[in-house]
Amino acid sequence: MKNHIFSGYMGHGSCHCQGIAVDKKNGYLYYSFTTKLLKSDLDGNIIGSVDKIVGHLGCIDFNERDGKVYASLEYKNDEIGRGILKTLGVDDDSLQDAFYVAIFDVDKIDRMDMNAETDGIMKTVYLGAVVDDYNGTAKNGAPHIHGCSGIDGITVGPDFGDKNGKHYLHVCEGIYSDHSRTDNDYQVVYQYDVEGWWDSYAQPLNQHSMHRSGPEKPRNQYFFYTGNTTYGVQNFEYDEFTGDYFACVYEGSKPQFPNYPMFVVDGSIAPKEEELIGCDGEKGLVLTLKNVGLCENGICGASFPHGCTGFYSFGDGRFFVSQHTYSADDGQATNVYLYRLVNNNGVIDFEKID
Repeated sequence: MKNHIFSGYMGHGSCHCQGIAVDKKNGYLYYSFTTKLLKSDLDGNIIGSVDKIVGHLGCIDFNERDGKVYASLEYKNDEIGRGILKTLGVDDDSLQDAFYVAIFDVDKIDRMDMNAETDGIMKTVYLGAVVDDYNGTAKNGAPHIHGCSGIDGITVGPDFGDKNGKHYLHVCEGIYSDHSRTDNDYQVVYQYDVEGWWDSYAQPLNQHSMHRSGPEKPRNQYFFYTGNTTYGVQNFEYDEFTGDYFACVYEGSKPQFPNYPMFVVDGSIAPKEEELIGCDGEKGLVLTLKNVGLCENGICGASFPHGCTGFYSFGDGRFFVSQHTYSADDGQATNVYLYRLVNNNGVIDFEKID
């Protein structure tokens, strides 16, 4: 395995890398490039891709328990959704607001430009709870409950406070950046038991006739208080080495918050029911941010600036971190570098492994 892997350029303009995942056993690296999934080996040799996704394919994770890649997938008629359609040259007003977990049978990816709808590789599971938040109205009358803009960060790991327990899928809502409200200062995490999903809820996706097959509700809904961020958690990653969950975000802009680019949720502490700050008396199950060296106004975080376009834990103190690049002639690409987690007198950071 190389310490640096280049994805190659993706010839579709502004669709940058959204996430990365690794199949350690079989030696494959997966990239989400917003409208396609790319597969390579750990030397960087491209094996194939899944294309024709007219939506926002976000953060991805490889589920070692079933050998499939899970991804957040959203369709919405907002600035982001319209921007993707414009980039793809698609003029289609029939697409509906919908949020899914996309599940890829990645063993079948063996050539470039396979079709997400027709080649039997991708199925999707509808997340009705997220749709309800996106379309709903907050107690204060603002649109989008908790500022929900959809979904992005996603990872498989144990429940909080139960490191040795069953693994679940955790899906983070995207959060709109809006300085006029206070109920959008939490990150929102939905937890699902995905055992058996492929043969039950998961359906092939017809992007012109969106299905509604999915669980009635999540197993749990969790919150962690970071202050408002720009579009919420971009990459969410469980790290077996520490037992914690890493959240990479585009920094927020509310001046009353420290606006760190990374937060770490303490995986050893079970959620506690609390009244949610700034949410008009609403209560919820709140997770605990770990003190990783930087704390301000009761919010702890880290200053590591990378990870929003891909962050993967090997579970042994090493991480793959995506750092995107762009060529006006060739389009978007990413460089994936190997880092190790370091602790400098209580302050966590990452150092590149050369």
